[in-house]
Amino acid sequence: MTGFQIAGTAPPYLHHAPTSCRARHGFFGNAGGVSSGLYASLNCGYGSDDDPALVARNRGRVAAAMGLAADRLAAVYQVHGTDVVTTQAGAPEDRDKLVRADGLVTTSRGLGLTILTADCLPLLLVDADAGVIGACHAGWRGAAAGIVTTTLATMRSAGAGPITALIGPTIRQPNYQVGMEMRDEVLAQTAPPIRDAARTCFIADTPGKLRFDLAGLVALYLGQAGVEAVHDCGVDTYASGEVAGADSLDFFSHRRATHAANPDCGRQIAVISLPSSAG
Repeated sequence: MTGFQIAGTAPPYLHHAPTSCRARHGFFGNAGGVSSGLYASLNCGYGSDDDPALVARNRGRVAAAMGLAADRLAAVYQVHGTDVVTTQAGAPEDRDKLVRADGLVTTSRGLGLTILTADCLPLLLVDADAGVIGACHAGWRGAAAGIVTTTLATMRSAGAGPITALIGPTIRQPNYQVGMEMRDEVLAQTAPPIRDAARTCFIADTPGKLRFDLAGLVALYLGQAGVEAVHDCGVDTYASGEVAGADSLDFFSHRRATHAANPDCGRQIAVISLPSSAG
């Protein structure tokens, strides 16, 4: 976790300290909110079965932690695709009114771009001049199909120069067992220039099963697109509950909840924003 630190207290979040001077950001865990039960306690996902009023209060706490007004959190209805929106405004609380997409880009200051995950990979991006930021939701389908490439291209169309990428908490290879058919689908969608390298993101496990490195695939796409400054927090959402303590955070994990036979789980939020004034 070189360069990554835990900041804040209510709620705490993980951030890459050297990049914070250009864009305030946070990978929030599951602590510091008002939800209970399966959603304890900072559940920020309207797509869960949690009380929407509690989700709104949790999101308000996140906004405050980032120095933003509650109505200045931008969001999309994530669908595991490759569409990206350029936005200048906060999102409505009604999830059904959100644009279906998996990436956001803005040049607007004081606006937080948000991504929800519960094992998928949240990717936060900022250019060297801190004039353009981006964020995307990279599950295995979207990652393979090119959500990273599309988000970077949208940022560059908005004037971004060299880009820094922050790979957030996600399920990691030791806990990400998949079938052969999933590997075949990932490789079929992966861009040809990195397809051979993408094969190394799968290692043999039990008969008919593999372990998949989602963060590794995202890193390959970042490299192909010419992003040299890539910082990976290295946190495994599935295993986070086993190591959470004063110097670590716990995160929601859909796979962990499934293995525990829980009917649902919360969603953590990642946020990035440009400072209200340049410089």
